[in-house]
Amino acid sequence: MRVLIIHGPNLNMLGKREELYGQTSLEEINEHLKTRAEEEGLELLIKQSNSEGEIIDFIQKYSPSSEGIIINPGAYTHYSIAIRDALSPLTIPVVEVHLSNIYSREEFRHYSVIAPVVWGQISGFGYYSYLLALEALLMSMDGRKKRE
Repeated sequence: MRVLIIHGPNLNMLGKREELYGQTSLEEINEHLKTRAEEEGLELLIKQSNSEGEIIDFIQKYSPSSEGIIINPGAYTHYSIAIRDALSPLTIPVVEVHLSNIYSREEFRHYSVIAPVVWGQISGFGYYSYLLALEALLMSMDGRKKRE
């Protein structure tokens, strides 16, 4: 079973950016996710891109063979109809994550064009947002296995 992890623009700069995002690097976040996934026998396919088109290509290429997606669209959260359109037809669970609480920040960050087409959204827990999203997907997968 596979889960896609998608990190959007500027997330490659984690640990070097504003304190708001914490000191945990993207590599450290990925290691935390891999450790938890290994405990469950889950494969993670991880992509970070500053390019909207690369994110869409990744979704289109790998979502058909995946059980779920965790995506932090970064700034694309607020305006990428193209990423929204790539996620919208998917039948697998998709969780949108953010390190900071986007609702306690500048007003333009309060709106996500992605949120209406995903299974859920987790924000404000630092890198734990990703781990909480993974736990949610694992519960979803476990529930689907029990129904089969």
